[in-house]
Amino acid sequence: MARNTDVPSPHYGEPRKFDPNFRGPVHKRSCTDVVCCVVFIVVILGYIALGTVAWFHGDPSKIVYPTDSHGHFCGRQKTPNANKSILFYFNMLKCANPAVLVHLQCPTTQLCVSKCPDRFATLLDSWNTNSWEYYKQFCRPGFDISSKSVAEAIQDEDCPSMIVPSRPFLQRCFPDFITINGILTVANKTIFKDGENHERSVNDLKDAAKSISSLLNAKEIGIKIFEDYANSWDWILLGLVFTMMVSLVFILLLRYIAGVLLWLIVFGIMIAVGFGIWHCYWEYSLLRGKPGANVTISDIGFHADFGIYLQLSQTWLIFMVALSMMEGIIFVILIFLRTRLRIAIALLKEGSRAISYIMSTLLYPIITFFLLAVCIAYWLVTAVFLASSGNAVYKVTAADDKCMYASLACSPKTFSQTNITKVCPGSQCMFAFYGGESAYYRYILVLHLCNLFVFLWLVNFTIALGRCTLAGAFASYYWALKKPKDIPPCPLVSSFTRALRYHTGSLAFGSLILSVVQMIRIVLEYLDRKLKDSQNRCARFVLSCLKCCFWCLERFIKFVNSNAYIMIAIYGKSFCTSSKDAFHLLLRNVLRVYVLDRVTDFLLFLGKLLITGSVGVFAFFIFTHRIPIFREAVPSLNYTWVPLLTVIFGSYVIAHGFLNVYATCVDTLFLCFCEDLERNDGSASRPYYMSPGLHKILRKGDEGPKLCAAS
Repeated sequence: MARNTDVPSPHYGEPRKFDPNFRGPVHKRSCTDVVCCVVFIVVILGYIALGTVAWFHGDPSKIVYPTDSHGHFCGRQKTPNANKSILFYFNMLKCANPAVLVHLQCPTTQLCVSKCPDRFATLLDSWNTNSWEYYKQFCRPGFDISSKSVAEAIQDEDCPSMIVPSRPFLQRCFPDFITINGILTVANKTIFKDGENHERSVNDLKDAAKSISSLLNAKEIGIKIFEDYANSWDWILLGLVFTMMVSLVFILLLRYIAGVLLWLIVFGIMIAVGFGIWHCYWEYSLLRGKPGANVTISDIGFHADFGIYLQLSQTWLIFMVALSMMEGIIFVILIFLRTRLRIAIALLKEGSRAISYIMSTLLYPIITFFLLAVCIAYWLVTAVFLASSGNAVYKVTAADDKCMYASLACSPKTFSQTNITKVCPGSQCMFAFYGGESAYYRYILVLHLCNLFVFLWLVNFTIALGRCTLAGAFASYYWALKKPKDIPPCPLVSSFTRALRYHTGSLAFGSLILSVVQMIRIVLEYLDRKLKDSQNRCARFVLSCLKCCFWCLERFIKFVNSNAYIMIAIYGKSFCTSSKDAFHLLLRNVLRVYVLDRVTDFLLFLGKLLITGSVGVFAFFIFTHRIPIFREAVPSLNYTWVPLLTVIFGSYVIAHGFLNVYATCVDTLFLCFCEDLERNDGSASRPYYMSPGLHKILRKGDEGPKLCAAS
């Protein structure tokens, strides 16, 4: 016996009743979630105070400029080291870990120099010889050769015991490592003399050499990438402008030929993916028998020239498998949801019509991008100033591990007057890091976490504000009985002012809940990285389960919040009430929710893929000089993938921004449509507000309210 669906389940709330005075978004409304609004404003003021305090205590030059053992900056203008911009390490053998070098934690004297050594030499060989004039520039300023012996100069670290050919990287002198025929060398030598004239192998610095050589390779690649951006920025900008035009044309085409266009996109992508599968198999079959083509990608490692990977059979096999999975997913969706596609297309056509009447909504993503850019810039600047906060902290650096005063705080002004040098001969008071003992410096990590959390809150609030603003504008369109005559003037501006004036607290409340979950996920990711090499499988299993649960929770909260913001824009109620009403409305129309969340999102994703793919293909032909008309104008590049990936990524962001307006429009129209079915029956006294085309597609014309609740 079929279940009676005429009366919705009371567990899902009461359906909306007919109200002859209801004409869309309520204009007479009051402020909601005032307490959260006050808290949000206080947090923003505190965030401004945090940035101000970080501004006064921080100094980005501490990050930009290296610091020597006495806390002096290298290369900073109007200082004694203005012409000495490179940091030199006395004993590189104590700095085997390159991470130690970058973070200024190497337990050896560090000196600002104007250039790095370009030869092998030892203090013992250079003492009182013609080489001393060159060698002394790497000693402490003002050192008198006649005041001490060689042993005393090395023990007090007035001069380095040896120097090796180096080159600057990150404003620090690193040994000039070169690999020749698989053998690691420094200035074409594998053996050098240390400060005691003992022969040492370059492999003594093997750990540092491996990391440093990769860093130097990264630097070279980085320079070439910067050159490519400098030479092609105007073409990248043209590509992004072209993407905006394509996105606008795509939305306008949806207004008139949505059905034909979307079906063409679906089958066109299936044909394109099918061709890609055939091409990948063809390349794979050609390379499978060639010598050297069976090498795995992991054996080769990272290379800036992506053409190397295209010469491997494994690369094409991976492409073929990925495309086959994509083709299978699209095919399964078409089989099981082919009847639902007509409903989704009808919603998209209605969304196109709404956007065509309120074209200003297409400009709102610019406001969102601007606000997000402000949030990101403020967070980044605050993080930099927090990281550079503090005064110079000096600690005792002992000549051996037996000194009881090692790593204790000290003062370089009074260090010579203490008995530490007597108890621990050769110990020094050297700069360690920036910090302090005050409450501000002790809780600097907490301030970093606060900076991150408020940043997440502001970003989520900005997105929520955009969602609520667009929803209010599109709801004004839907609940206009005679379109476009009954659409109120400036619906987007009116919705934006309503959202800020009355519902800042509700939007802040919803974004706060989401930010808390995201913060927990960040902490879990941090713990997962810390426990990556842990042998405790139980702890890693529990952590993986927690990550999965909070990921699902974040997705659910985003879904609830997005619909709650629509209800807030329409009825002006609090966040909790709007969440409950939206959730109950969706449960009373659970099958239609499935259609909306799956099919329409799928179609919009295909639209993003079409826009990004078309622009990406066009950019590929331009940057590879395959279009004769542009061949002379396009500059030659080190890596064509640099501007190409930039254009592709930027195109997707722009397409996502425009079609996200579309998605918000469809979501809003869907909720309004569900309420329209509950409020009205299609009679002359209670007419539907939906368009006749949408009503016909959903086959509601003759059945009236009997099928209002689909579940």
